[in-house]
Amino acid sequence: MGLAGLLIGGAVSFHRQKLPRVFVISFGVLALLALVAAYLLTLAPQ
Repeated sequence: MGLAGLLIGGAVSFHRQKLPRVFVISFGVLALLALVAAYLLTLAPQ
């Protein structure tokens, strides 16, 4: 989950620096995937 926070921070930073939208969106997608992976790792095995 910490990785997702860092990625979101990077996306916000890129947005404030007026960098291309592709960078902002890609970091947002990577953050979302990191959150999904963190959630899946917390599930109990069945």
